[in-house]
Amino acid sequence: MARHVFFSFHYQHDIWRVNQIRNLGEIVGCATAGFRDASLWEKQMHENQAAIRKRIDEGLYGTSVTVICIGAETAGRTFIDYEIEQSIARGNGLLGLRIHMLKNQYGKTDPPGPIPARLIEADVPIYDYTSHTKLKEYIEQAARRAGR
Repeated sequence: MARHVFFSFHYQHDIWRVNQIRNLGEIVGCATAGFRDASLWEKQMHENQAAIRKRIDEGLYGTSVTVICIGAETAGRTFIDYEIEQSIARGNGLLGLRIHMLKNQYGKTDPPGPIPARLIEADVPIYDYTSHTKLKEYIEQAARRAGR
């Protein structure tokens, strides 16, 4: 079954890594916190927090699962925490996906970053990204846990 999935991640640091995994053929309507490309992100960097939160809410609309992509600098970021909170509030299935071992545009990997506190508090399962097939399984499990 195709899922509408919201990918949450630290845009500036991890977009290259996330782009390697987020466009799975089995997932329809992938949302990336409303940040579809760099030009949109640049525009949003100049918006106030309320406007950014509104765009995140719009990005979550129609999704059933949220994948929090965890890189070296993800934990503690204001908008990552907001995306987790809003995903919980709307009843999305949640999973954490460690992506530090994927290479960036310069061919470098990162050390593992800490897990966002909200994921730990909500007892969300955390996985290492290993393959598209496994990610599809994790997404289905998250949807079932949430009853979606």
